[in-house]
Amino acid sequence: MSFQYILTDIQNRVGIISLNRPEKRNALNPELVGELKTAFPSFFKNDDVKVIKLRGEGDAFCAGADLAVIKKLKSATYEENLDDSRHLAELFEIIRNGSKPVVAAVHGHAIAGGCGLASICDIVIASEPAKFGYTETRIGFVPAIVARFLIKKVGETHARNLLLCGHLISAHEAARIGLVTETVAVEQFHETVNKVLTDLVEKCSGQALQTTKALINAAGDQTFQEAVDYAVEVNARARGSEDCQKGISAFLNKEKVVW
Repeated sequence: MSFQYILTDIQNRVGIISLNRPEKRNALNPELVGELKTAFPSFFKNDDVKVIKLRGEGDAFCAGADLAVIKKLKSATYEENLDDSRHLAELFEIIRNGSKPVVAAVHGHAIAGGCGLASICDIVIASEPAKFGYTETRIGFVPAIVARFLIKKVGETHARNLLLCGHLISAHEAARIGLVTETVAVEQFHETVNKVLTDLVEKCSGQALQTTKALINAAGDQTFQEAVDYAVEVNARARGSEDCQKGISAFLNKEKVVW
């Protein structure tokens, strides 16, 4: 795949997507969002890819909306704004509903839509200097699209604080409230990210990863009883899957399973 605003690569069964606008702090514009909407489904369908890594080039992970996009808000029609909003929402839904785990490697600031992009990933590893926040209200904007995903991830109390106040929080605070999975020192950042990716690739069944991600996503939209009933069905089906049979046999025979 060849893109203008992102880079893609496959290394050791990891599909790597890099935001590639370092001169703009990887700010989001419609074209970049469109390229992500192409790259992610391509990797989700690629049998050579088991896990996806999302990262940013340069000093920042993603600074949110591009300045040119913000300027257009002043003159855009409602229909144009609706299309642009739906464009970003569709990207978030693609990542959330995709069949493979997505790991965000956040080495620098993730702001506004960039924070939403990171937080929608399944696992978020953040370098200690990184900052997170939704600054929309400070320019009179509303963080509407990210709100739905954020509330489900960190709960209403933390979401209200972040979305209403519009302040930035440290990587440690983001980890404390569950916005990110883990924060690590700069010196250990790449090693930690690679270990997470390697463990997913080498130690986990691809079939089980796909089913588990779908189970987690479905649970958030179901009643408690619906979630339990669905989990029972998934559990029963998983027991008869090829990967489960392979894993059980290896366990019983004290052999190392190769995924």
